[in-house]
Amino acid sequence: MPLKLVTALCILAFLEGCASFPGAQPWERGNLAKPIMSLDTDSLDSRFVTHIYDSKESSSGGMGVGGGGCGCN
Repeated sequence: MPLKLVTALCILAFLEGCASFPGAQPWERGNLAKPIMSLDTDSLDSRFVTHIYDSKESSSGGMGVGGGGCGCN
């Protein structure tokens, strides 16, 4: 089999598997909205860790903000 055909079949099989997943049902969304399900369960701790990261990197922002500790951008 040609490589392009094999690649196309693999991509098609991958997309078919994603289409059969039903996702969250309306009655399950309440469980997904609970605070325990969030990626960041402790916002104060997250801000503290971000502050430590910014201090160690000597940068302004550090999370997607340009610029260094020297003040030049």
